[in-house]
Parts: sequence; C-alpha cells; structure tokens
Amino acid sequence: MKTAKRMSRSREILQILEQEYPLAATALHYNTPFELLLAVILSAQTTDKQVNKITTKLFQKIKGPRDILNLGLPWLEKEIKGCGLYRQKSRQILETSRLLLDKYDGEVPRTREELMELPGVGRKTANVVLSTAFGIPAFAVDTHVQRVSRRLGLSEGKNPLAVEEEICRLVPRELWRETHHRLIAHGRRVCRARKPLCNACSLNPYCPLAVEKNL
Repeated sequence: MKTAKRMSRSREILQILEQEYPLAATALHYNTPFELLLAVILSAQTTDKQVNKITTKLFQKIKGPRDILNLGLPWLEKEIKGCGLYRQKSRQILETSRLLLDKYDGEVPRTREELMELPGVGRKTANVVLSTAFGIPAFAVDTHVQRVSRRLGLSEGKNPLAVEEEICRLVPRELWRETHHRLIAHGRRVCRARKPLCNACSLNPYCPLAVEKNL
C-alpha cells in the first residue's frame, strides 16, 4: 500500500477509534508515578482488575520506595500473592525501590533509558509510565495493541518494537498515548484474541479479515 494511501487510511481508523472510545485511559488505579510504575510491573500476566484489587490495599500501606524497603520482601510477597509471578515481582519491586532511592532520590525517572534500568521494567512498561504518568510522547505495545494493529493492517510488525516503530510513523506524536489506550479498549471489547466480535465492529471496512468474511 502506498504511503499516502496508508496514511489516509490510518487517519480514518483513528477517527473511528476516537468516536468509539473518546475517554479511553488506563484501567490501572494510581495516584503517583511510583504507584503507576508498581501497578504496571504487577500487571504482567495478570489482569488489570486483579492488579487493582491488590493495589487498593497495597497503596494504603506504602507511599514511596522507602516504605517498600522498610517493610521487606516477605511482607511484600504476602501483599501481592494474588498476582501472577508474585515472588519474582516482589524481588523486582524491592530492587527497583532500592535503585530509586540510591540514584533518583526516591523519584521515578523521566527517560526510557533510565526506566529500563529498573528491574522488571521493559520497553512497554517504560513507555506506559512516560506517557501516562508524565505526558511524555511514547507508544506502548501490549498484546492487545499488537493484535489489533496487525489485524487492521496498521502494522506488519512481528514483534512489539516493530509494531511500535510502524505506528509511531503513522500516528502523530500528540496522539500516541490516546491511540495506545483506544487500541487496547477495542482489543478488549471487540477485537478479542478468541472469538472477535466482528459483526459488532465499526472498523469492518478497514479490516482485511472482515472484508474476507463479507461483513
């Protein structure tokens, strides 16, 4: 597909997503960048609903990284036991808290490179924190974003980084955060991994799968 046509097509898709999900935002509950960082670390292989259930209690007991260190690993493991990979995540959160205090005076850093030096923080988590906590343009790719982007032909990328790079070329920087949240919302509500609700999808004219099915 030629670049101009692809850009026009992507704009039309973005407009429909905006109409469908005008208020799309993270489902994770948080009040500070540190709380969001912890919530995103916990969200790996765990639903946002379960993370919120855990953090509702956790965030009542901690305010920053020093609290994590003072309360210790056994306490943290008990607090987040309802989360997948809780032992691994407990160690990561403990070491992340230590690094935040040692290198950043307890504050969450504002660059991708610095964030990715923290245990348990990969590129996706760093991009979520940058865009959601600090309003810094960044585009995070999770399984929903990757699936919906590929199904709609917005990206042919076979890994999250390739998808991120393609979407960032198609979408204006000021729309990266909103587009991330809208693609997630569409992936959860309609374009599901299993049994997508194609008959109810407003993006059928742009979806190769829907066109193939004559929807």
